[in-house]
Amino acid sequence: MMSCFKLKTLLLNLVIISSLLSLSHGRLNQESPVKAVNLGGWLVTEGWIKPSLFDGIPNKDLLDGTGLQFKSVTTGKYLCAERGGGTILVANRTAASGWETFRLWRLNENTFRFRVFFNQFVGLDGINVVAVSNSSTDSETFHVVKESNNSTRVRIKASNGQFLQAKSEVLVTADVSKVSGWGNDDPTVFELTIASRLQGEFQVTNGYGPRIAPLVMKKHWRTFIVEKDFKFIANNGLNAVRIPVGWWIASDPTPPAPYVGGSLQALDNAFLWAEKYGLKIIIDLHAASGSQNGLEHTSSRDGSQEWGKTDSNIQETVNVIEFLTARYAKSPSLYAVELLNEPLAPGATLESLNKYYKAAYEVVRKHSPTAYVVLSNRLLSSNPKEFFPIANGLVRSVIDVHYYNVFESQLANATVQQNIDFILTNRSSELNFITTPNGPLTFVGEWVAEWQINEAKKEDYQRFAKAQLDVYKRATFGWAYWTLKNVKNHWSLEWMIKNGYIKL
Repeated sequence: MMSCFKLKTLLLNLVIISSLLSLSHGRLNQESPVKAVNLGGWLVTEGWIKPSLFDGIPNKDLLDGTGLQFKSVTTGKYLCAERGGGTILVANRTAASGWETFRLWRLNENTFRFRVFFNQFVGLDGINVVAVSNSSTDSETFHVVKESNNSTRVRIKASNGQFLQAKSEVLVTADVSKVSGWGNDDPTVFELTIASRLQGEFQVTNGYGPRIAPLVMKKHWRTFIVEKDFKFIANNGLNAVRIPVGWWIASDPTPPAPYVGGSLQALDNAFLWAEKYGLKIIIDLHAASGSQNGLEHTSSRDGSQEWGKTDSNIQETVNVIEFLTARYAKSPSLYAVELLNEPLAPGATLESLNKYYKAAYEVVRKHSPTAYVVLSNRLLSSNPKEFFPIANGLVRSVIDVHYYNVFESQLANATVQQNIDFILTNRSSELNFITTPNGPLTFVGEWVAEWQINEAKKEDYQRFAKAQLDVYKRATFGWAYWTLKNVKNHWSLEWMIKNGYIKL
């Protein structure tokens, strides 16, 4: 018969082993999975979430990153950076695509630089228009002169005071000083098409400018998410929030232009409210310097993806993670740090991300032995386990996947039931594949009860939401709905809960 002492010793050892295992990266963790909501559009601007944030910007159709296409009224063809950049501009393309699209850099509401497909800037070689400079400061500036506010007809005035003209299909020059009228026989006249837009943090702050942007953004941060939102979250079956932040927050209160200070104070408030209402916080680095995917939610200036191309850029991002972890490590609400949201393959390489994830993990551990460290899978990657080799060696590591039916091309014409079946079969299989007994925890960091179906019934949305909740609750770290507030009702968890579309 085992002695009382030996029994107590055995039980103590079991407790110690259990505690150690709970700190590991596998399923043996016994903490309750998070049921979270993302606070999207708050500290990292996304214009589609709150379009009114952009309403007061002068000449708001021409913000940074806007893709412009110019069709000459005389040649009947589009301006084009020949070869996508590195040589002259021509006016001989019958259709417009990448080489025919010019991305704006906005200097003020009337003055711009143009960037072409391979990232050169448009400039002048004498009077000839070229795209050869890789430096924005060495390029020319331009004015886009509209016929009227409602017209698509424009002229382009160069910094030499002359207007551009399509002198022929293969010769574009800046050498017309006097213009009159907007006739079809005028080679200085172009039909303007806006091919794409960006509405992120860079666009809103640079659009308003250094005098107005601080006023607009501080009001937004103060009113978009408030304390009562945290109370609502805690009272409706949720236990956590995932808060997207941008790299410039680490330089608060004086971040580099055009960003403005104040978002750090808003994040401080979030931690106070989370502590008050017993909520966990996942800090999510949503926007890294240089942009990890070229999309507006990473505050890309013009759609370019520059993150991770240099060691200094990677180290700068590590420093942001260290700043955030050190600041909030003592808060009982700091639950996890997500190192980088949605890096895009192949631009964000596996090599650069492995280097970054390892270094960023180390600085999290330097300040917090308990915070989970979340590694986001790459967009467009075909291997959902590509970060398992590094994650398996990290304590309390998590792999984040995002599941959106609304963006699945194969579901473009799918029925309600086919969308639901896709969740119950495809998504379930995908989640099962990455949820392994000894691997990292799994996190469905973004999902939404929205699809490509028009005029679906409330009952259809309820079934769709329930199917996702039934599947995603098997994620060993948890899930987070995108997002709490949105002008699009089904993207707003607050609206979905209040109107009975989702029950938690």
